[in-house]
Order: sequence, then C-alpha cells, then structure tokens
Amino acid sequence: MNYRRIILFFQEDLWRIDSDQLPAYKRVFFEIVKILFLAIRFFTTKRVLNQASALTYSTLLAIVPIMAVVFAIARGFGYNKYIEVWFRDALGSQPQAAEVIIGFVNSYLVHTKSGIFLGVGLVFMLYTVLMLVSNVETTFNEIWQVKKQRSIFRTFTDYLAMFFMFPILIVLSSGLSIYMVTLTSSLSDFMLLGPVLRFFIKVSPYLLMTALFIALYVFMPNTHVRMKNAIVPGILSGIAMQWLQFFYINSQIWMTSYNAIYGSFAALPLFMLWIQISWTICLFGAELSYISQNLDYYDYDTKTSDISHRYRLMLSIMLMAHICKRFEEGKKPYTIEELREKTNIPIRIVNDLTFKLVEASMIIEISSDEKGEQSRYIPAENLSNLSVGTLVDRIEAQGKWKIDLPVGELLSADWKRVLELRGNYLKSLKDVKLESLA
Repeated sequence: MNYRRIILFFQEDLWRIDSDQLPAYKRVFFEIVKILFLAIRFFTTKRVLNQASALTYSTLLAIVPIMAVVFAIARGFGYNKYIEVWFRDALGSQPQAAEVIIGFVNSYLVHTKSGIFLGVGLVFMLYTVLMLVSNVETTFNEIWQVKKQRSIFRTFTDYLAMFFMFPILIVLSSGLSIYMVTLTSSLSDFMLLGPVLRFFIKVSPYLLMTALFIALYVFMPNTHVRMKNAIVPGILSGIAMQWLQFFYINSQIWMTSYNAIYGSFAALPLFMLWIQISWTICLFGAELSYISQNLDYYDYDTKTSDISHRYRLMLSIMLMAHICKRFEEGKKPYTIEELREKTNIPIRIVNDLTFKLVEASMIIEISSDEKGEQSRYIPAENLSNLSVGTLVDRIEAQGKWKIDLPVGELLSADWKRVLELRGNYLKSLKDVKLESLA
C-alpha cells in the first residue's frame, strides 16, 4: 500500500502542490524533488545512455585531431609543455591512454608538418572533428527541445574561437596553479595564509571542472540558457567528474586480473568506459539545467504526440492569435518563452507547434543569429489573409501523398458532396480572423 502511495505522490500529488502557499524551505525542497524526478525520468526514457554511447564513439575518433589542433596552437605560443602536463593531469585515471594519445598527437603533427598527412587523411580528420561537434550540439539541442541548428557562419566562428581560447585558458590555469604552489611553500610559516592557499589548490580542480561544465551548458545549446540555471548542474557535474577520477585511480588495484587478461590492450576499453561515464554525467547535468529553467511551466507528462489533432489545432489557433494580435498592436514580437508565459502551454508543446506553424507558412521566425538572442515570431502574411480557416487548411495539408491511389475513381456524387461540405466548412472558418481571438 505504501509503495502505491509513493508512486501516486510522484505521478499526481507532487504536481498539484501550490508552491506559493508553502514556506520558503518547503518550496525549495519540492522544487528540488521535481527537478530530480524529471531529470531521472527523462534520463531513462529519452535513451540518454544511447546518446552517451554515440558521443563516446565520436570522441574516440576525434580526440587525436582535436588535441593536435590544441597542441599546435599551444606550440605556436611556446606553451606545449603546459598543455602536456594539463592533459596528463586531466587523464590522471587513465595514464596509459594519455601516453598513447600524446604519442599519436606528436606523430600526427610531425607527419602534417612534413606534408605526408594531406588529402584524404586531412579530410577524414576534419570530418571526425566536425562530426563530434555536430553530435554534441544535436544532443544538447534535443535535450533543450531546439529544432534549429547553428548557421554555418556561427558554427565556424564559435568553434574556431573555442579552439583558440582552450589552450590559452589551460596555460593561464596551469600558470596560476604553479604560482600558488610556489606562494604556498613560501608562506608555509604563516598560520592563516598557508592553509587557505593549500585548501584552494585542493579545490581548484573542482572549480575548473565546474566552470567547464557551466560554460558547456550555457554555450552549447542553440538557445538562450540562463546562467543561474546552469550553475548548480555545473557544480554537481564537476564534483561527479572528480569523484569519477578518484574512483578510477583507486580502482586500479582491483583491475589487476583485467589487465592480466588484456595486457596493454586493457587501456582502450577502460578509457572508453571512462569517456562514456563522463558523457553520461555531462548529459544528466544538461537535463538538470533544462528542467530547472522550464520547471514553472512544465507539464512533465505531456507530449505533442499524445495530444489529439483537434486539440493541437486549438492550441495552434491560440498561439497564432497572440502572434497576430501582437503584430497588429505594433509591439515587439513574442519569443517562445513569452508565448509560454502568455498561454501557459508547456514549453515542449509551444516549441513543437511553432515549428509546425513555420513549416505551414503561417509565421516567420526572426533570428539575429546571436547566441544570447532568442528567436521571435511574426505573421507570414497580411493579417487580412490569416484566418482560422487558413490555419486549419494549411496544417491539414502538411505532408505528402505517398500512396498512389486512384483518387479520380472516388469522385462519385457522395464524394463530391463531402468535398463541398468541407469547402463550406473552411470558408465559414475564414470569416474568423486570428487576431480577434487573442
């Protein structure tokens, strides 16, 4: 009986609680419970583990050319030693894999410099990098329910900037760590400063990993992500990654039999497992970030595919009415979030329906192609042409005939009557203008 009550609480009772009537500590507690429940639910139903596996495969293919680019940029500035030290520290739990990858990178740079690695080899390496970047962005966009990918221009500029900034940040962080270690040794006699600096050195890997995850959660999805909604998931993911490193380093003793069986080859499956767990942690943090930003308007058990065709039409009419009314008033067009706030329709449904309305040529998406700017939506035609009948006709006309049927033989007297009645139905709906329904 208690088991059923717990299930009923998470399925129904939790979502009926009026948070505004609760004390602050209870409101925060129930919000945390909702976020964790939704994150775990989506993590299991959206096949995030499969996405983590796909990213693991892409990472294995792209890690050598990516690190080759980073090493090449660092060597251009004379900081190649810092990069190697950082890379070995980052893969402290996988020292054999780190040595093998550094060897591949050095060999790759030597062959590229000598002109041997050109043509097909260079194209393949470039393809693996682009495939990884594209897969990561696609996965994050799926989590955030984003239909639109970055433009080619933004893809080129954003990731080129990332490749140049990455080695510079590594060098700066390494230099800061070395400076603090030196400063700590010189201040060891001071009762307060020495312990404080030593503590900061111990927590600096957590801080750097947290900053990396926060930047990833804010930067990678092609939508506006609030910094405050990425901080806690970034902290949790950073701590989880450090615990993963600690576990792998201390579990090497338990894996002696595994190494005895596979020998030097054991580094590859262990490295693959480490990458997959790392991506799993990363994607779970992305789920937390998405849910925390959209929790207030989130109906966790609502999917567009579950809604009847009639209700989808009603919701589409509601969205179109507000967009047309806003345009008629000459005010700034609505964004997805503003439409969600105006209509109280769950964010996933708003995303899906606006995408369908764009495909039906009912609205136009206005995007500045800037990361922080959200897309806005305006009517695609003069308001006098946009009626309920126009919307219904265009939405029902979406798609293609894929079956070659003898439609001409169906035009009997009864069929003509059916088509005539439908035409009269749409004609009557065209008398109702969309902006009048807002």
